[in-house]
Amino acid sequence: MVQCSAPGKPLICCFSQYCCSFSVPKPQFPEEKLHCLNIFYNNFHLTNYFFHRILHDMQGMVFTDSQILCFCHGRKEKSSEVGFIPALLCRHRGKTKSLGSSGKCTLEGVKHPQMIDISPSLCISVWSLGEGAPEESEKRDDSQRSTLFVEKPQSGTVSVGGNITFIAKVEAKDLLRKPNVKWFKGKWMDLASKAGKHLQLKESFERHTKIHTFEMQIIKAKENYAGNYRCEVSYKDKFDSCSFDLEVTGKVTFVSVKIYNNLFLFFGEGQEDAGELDFSGLLKRREVKQQEEEPEVDVWDLLKNANPSEYEKIAFQYGITDLRGMLKRLKRMRREVKKSAAFAKGLDPAYQVDKGGKVRFMVELADPTVELKWYKNGQEIRPSAKYIFEHKGNQRILFINNCTMADDARYYVTAGDEKCSTELFVRDPPILVTKGLEDTSTYVGERVELSCEVSEDDANVKWFRNGVELTNDPKSRYRIKVEGKKHTLVIEEAAKNDTATYSVMTTGGQSEAKLAVDLRPLKISLALEDQTVRLGQEIHLKCEISENVEGKWYKNGQLIEASDRVKLYHKGRIHRFVIPVSAVDDEGEYMFVPDAYNINIPCKVHIVDPPKLHLDGLGENNTVTVVAGNKLRLEIPITGEPPPKVFWSRGDKMVTDSGRIRAESYPDSSCLVIDAAEREDSGAFRITLKNEAGEDTALINIKVVDVPDPPQAPNVTEVGEDWCIMTWEPPANDGGSPILGYFIERKKKQSSRWMRLNFELCKETTFEPKKMIEGVAYEVRVFAVNAIGMSKPSMPSKSFVPLAVTSPPTLLAVDSVTDTSVTMKWRPPDQIGAAGLDGYVVEYCFEGTDEWIVANPELTDKTKFTINGLPTGSKILVRVKAVNAAGESEPKYHPQPILVKEVIEPPKIRLPRHLKQTYTRRVGETVNLVIPFQGKPRAKVSWEKNGSPIDKNDINIRNTEHDTIIFIRKAERGHSGEYNMKVEVENLVDKATIDIQIIDRPGPPEVVTIEDVWGENVNLSWKPPKDDGNAAITGYTIQKADKKSMEWFTVIEHYHRTSATINELVIGNEYYFRVFAENMCGLSEDATMTKESALIAKDGHISKPKITWMKNKIVIMNDPRYRMFSNQGVCTLEIRKPSPYDGGTYTCRAVNELGEAEVDCKLEEKIGSYLAGLIPTKGLVSTME
Repeated sequence: MVQCSAPGKPLICCFSQYCCSFSVPKPQFPEEKLHCLNIFYNNFHLTNYFFHRILHDMQGMVFTDSQILCFCHGRKEKSSEVGFIPALLCRHRGKTKSLGSSGKCTLEGVKHPQMIDISPSLCISVWSLGEGAPEESEKRDDSQRSTLFVEKPQSGTVSVGGNITFIAKVEAKDLLRKPNVKWFKGKWMDLASKAGKHLQLKESFERHTKIHTFEMQIIKAKENYAGNYRCEVSYKDKFDSCSFDLEVTGKVTFVSVKIYNNLFLFFGEGQEDAGELDFSGLLKRREVKQQEEEPEVDVWDLLKNANPSEYEKIAFQYGITDLRGMLKRLKRMRREVKKSAAFAKGLDPAYQVDKGGKVRFMVELADPTVELKWYKNGQEIRPSAKYIFEHKGNQRILFINNCTMADDARYYVTAGDEKCSTELFVRDPPILVTKGLEDTSTYVGERVELSCEVSEDDANVKWFRNGVELTNDPKSRYRIKVEGKKHTLVIEEAAKNDTATYSVMTTGGQSEAKLAVDLRPLKISLALEDQTVRLGQEIHLKCEISENVEGKWYKNGQLIEASDRVKLYHKGRIHRFVIPVSAVDDEGEYMFVPDAYNINIPCKVHIVDPPKLHLDGLGENNTVTVVAGNKLRLEIPITGEPPPKVFWSRGDKMVTDSGRIRAESYPDSSCLVIDAAEREDSGAFRITLKNEAGEDTALINIKVVDVPDPPQAPNVTEVGEDWCIMTWEPPANDGGSPILGYFIERKKKQSSRWMRLNFELCKETTFEPKKMIEGVAYEVRVFAVNAIGMSKPSMPSKSFVPLAVTSPPTLLAVDSVTDTSVTMKWRPPDQIGAAGLDGYVVEYCFEGTDEWIVANPELTDKTKFTINGLPTGSKILVRVKAVNAAGESEPKYHPQPILVKEVIEPPKIRLPRHLKQTYTRRVGETVNLVIPFQGKPRAKVSWEKNGSPIDKNDINIRNTEHDTIIFIRKAERGHSGEYNMKVEVENLVDKATIDIQIIDRPGPPEVVTIEDVWGENVNLSWKPPKDDGNAAITGYTIQKADKKSMEWFTVIEHYHRTSATINELVIGNEYYFRVFAENMCGLSEDATMTKESALIAKDGHISKPKITWMKNKIVIMNDPRYRMFSNQGVCTLEIRKPSPYDGGTYTCRAVNELGEAEVDCKLEEKIGSYLAGLIPTKGLVSTME
């Protein structure tokens, strides 16, 4: 029952088990007053499913201007037995506002708002036009502390058909592998198996941040996707979980409410123009019908017949907490039981009993003599005070007294081989709140305990803060203590934000109370005092208050934060402010303000500062350097309070504020100005500061400097190929600043462009310019550089020309040695240069002495020279120098001493490889053989042919120091034979043999005879020729000729035997045959012909065959481009002016009365060729037998 807060305007709402009825009086509510409606329920728990179905359809209702009806409820949290919908809508004259999960809504133009308490059940509020939403103190306090999540998925709202993504992030810094993440909907629906078109699960890893990102994306959301979701992450023994809600919004419907007793709610859809609808017709006063007591229901019968979507509702209503076990037992209960021969009536599928109650199991036997046994979870049950057995005829009964949760098990009874089983469910009675919570007030920092008592020991009790469940997490500020039936919520140190409504809920009741946390009254025990501090000394402010609370310090109204310079201390009730070294800016009004208290403790700090000069920016000995001709503006920072007076002086003369040298004053500095500084301005200037606090003075040295004078003209002391060495004297005047170095430039004498040679200062007065062109005249000059700048250039040096000697000669070696001379040879230098090469100087010295003797008084331009007049047996060292206009080059030394004594080298013939085999040439060809040899002193060479001296008139032989040449201008067969060569050095000898063979064509074979004639065949034989041409016979060629035409045709080529059979001769013809001999020079010039002819006899008269030519199997007829003829069995096809189109396969066909024969050939035409005739390649056409 609900009573409206406005007097005289009751509003009644009753809850039955599945329906509601509303009763509201007809009179209208005034606009200026507030009307609130609180709806509670007693001893009945709506399930999450029931709330969702009712409130989903009651998302918005239309009222008059004086009323706005809002449905609001809390948020479904993890493990909550009562589920809620996260958001509802309010509508007023077409303007819609969202109502968040905190149950608050703000409407434009609404006056005097009040928010009713939102219990975990349904809450309906009627607001008048007025104020905004309640304070933010109702925000959820999430006491959960994540151990793995870096970012948790947040609740969200999506419209029907839209997409939404939930993101969870896990830090992998301390994880060795990827954590395991699962997504759930509701309590146990794993979404990994639902991934597909509308649900996608993604994961990624960022290597730089080492964070795993897991995403759940819902695509094209539907209304039934709304609800509570959960994300779980686990890694080894670590675990974390986070719940979040998804709201799916669709088209807003405006409904009229009509509620019937014992029925579900039915709603009708309204129209869009229903903003002015009078709702009073629906708010009729009705009598509240008393709900009749319902008989006890067997929950298992109810579950077996219920829709699976209602299992959760029924389980919560009847106190079943093991949902998985419930589903397994229902599955076993629904199995069909086969008819038993031993049991006339078996056990029911399941039994239910309250804890502490009594249950009765009964079976009826078909045969009462059968032995019966009862079992519980496989263990046989023995009679006892708890288990009682009874026999009534064929009935066997088992009573279980004082049932406990341990009796919740599977039971079965056996009769012989038959067995009958059932399930027993023991239900806990509802837990009632016997002693509720009480409203409590306390101060900040105090320990708070909220206690209640329930009907059972160690019962499951849930605590809530402003509708948000609290858990007994060690990291949470809230601690839940259980002592039997007493449950206590403990807050060790209460804070201001702990002010809230706390509630406790059991399966059979609930209780709530309000906790108010206030601040203690504050007293000032020690106030701040005004201070006067000298600049640089410590500022120390101290105050003491009656409470140990934090606070903030302010200076001139600006908040002060602790830093390295400013120290803030808080110990107990004492607060201190310390600045170890004070500054001028620290002067001002300071104030301490305790947190959460509307009081402040002020004081003033005054800084005293004597005058002081700050000369940190000046050089050593307070010296300031200025370049002559420049303007000097020397600014000296000064401090002092009050601002001091400044005096500048030079000796006894004061510096005024005008003129070329003047002083300028500013609030925090003083400036000495010198226009166009001169060297005479150098000297000491004194600055003096005076004020009431004291005096300060200092001497400042002014130094005017200038660029140095130019150095003297440089001197070139040494010249090389592309370099020179130059020296110079420093400038007479360094400009008042030490010389830092020099820059050097050069130019060609005929050019006007100078080129800088060094980009880094040369510290010395000597320099070596390089990379000059040999033979070109140059000049050089020098610049002096000091700290001020660079001087004018010096006078140019005298012109000079770089020239270079050549590089040393190369490859110096001994050419020959005699008893009194040594011949040396070498190669020219690799680099000669622009000065050229005039010649060489050869020098030698005897081993063991250092005196070098010039072997050639005059230069030699050759690369070979003989040193004569040397004593036999001595050893000398030799070197050679190249000489040009620049002088002598570096000498080239022979690496070893040379012995002056002729060396004997044993003779050795180096016979070429092709002469190690028989050297073959044809008659008439030229023979020219070069055979190298070695040996010293000069070797003696001699030749023999076949053991006899060679006739030098027929064969020409020429010898040199290193080779011998044998030459035959026109070879003849008589020149064949073995040639022996001998080389002698003193008594040493080397020999070699060369086999020369001169070959020619062979003579004809001897006596060619016809051995036999049969059919179309003739057998021939012959003898080899007498003259083989000085080469082996390689084969024979056989030809035939018809006696009538005597035109010869080759029958066999390269035949190796001396007898052959000639086949396929034309019958009726008479043939002659001849044979040619062949060697490596070719065929013999003449051939031997048979003396007799061979006649191929005719066997009867056979007509001449008809010859037909075809191209690509098409007969060629009367085509003037072709000419066909045959002669003695040889058929010919001639193509006149062949073209690319004449290519193809040609066939010759011969036909007579004995049969036919064909032969093919393929013609490939090339552009520009001319084909005289075509003859078949496979044979000749002959008469067929």
